[in-house]
Amino acid sequence: MNHVTMPDGTRVAYRDHPRPGAPRTALLLHGLAGHMGEWDALIPRLLTSGFRVVSYDARAHGASTRHPPEVTRASYVEDAATLIEELELGPVTLIGQSLGGHTAMLLASARPELVDALILVEAGPAGPSPDVPAQIGGWLDGWPTPFRSLAEAEGFLGHEGWARGLEERADGWHPRFDRDRMVDSLAELAENAYWQEWSRITCPTLVVQGENGTMRPTEAADMRELRPDTRVTVVAAAGHDVHLEEPEQLAQAVEEFTRPLGHHSNGR
Repeated sequence: MNHVTMPDGTRVAYRDHPRPGAPRTALLLHGLAGHMGEWDALIPRLLTSGFRVVSYDARAHGASTRHPPEVTRASYVEDAATLIEELELGPVTLIGQSLGGHTAMLLASARPELVDALILVEAGPAGPSPDVPAQIGGWLDGWPTPFRSLAEAEGFLGHEGWARGLEERADGWHPRFDRDRMVDSLAELAENAYWQEWSRITCPTLVVQGENGTMRPTEAADMRELRPDTRVTVVAAAGHDVHLEEPEQLAQAVEEFTRPLGHHSNGR
């Protein structure tokens, strides 16, 4: 694991999975309260498909700085841009789930030269969502931490990918994030929609929904109305965590979407 220091002093942890001669590079962005290990089942499939892959812990998450100076949308976007520039990755295929997808969307809108394709997994521009901070805060407050074992954590959280994001302390297993920083990360989403940002994106875009996910019912259709070339794929039986529940189907969707897009040789 390595780190890149951001302009505000935040240290962002990342893992680079090189593939010499790879025609494309994928940057993976996890969701709120998550960690880069959530992508572990997807990464080998992406490598097989010809990607160099870089995953990272977002600020305030995992092995990155736990209490960064800011958790604004702009700060999350700047972190992703800085990683691409510092590691000389770009242009990249952004693959982001939930809040990570929202970050990826904003980056593709603001810095199109850094992005050759955008894949949003259960993420989009809809809003505002005034109830979300309180809902997520209540959900996090309901975690019976510390968990006595990873098995107990998996049983409560619903997937071992979530449990692997915990850290062990003397009294059990704890989240690797601060609850209030998670809620603060949602403040702007509570007040804003991001349709203008969405409409400015020019790169090829794929939206991946879980059949039982949490995107608003008309969101994907509204996204296509503004950008008719947007592709939408629905993963049967999957919920919000498509990348954890159906990594094979997600990898197949990524491969089918990116195969015709051409090559960018930055696989190192």
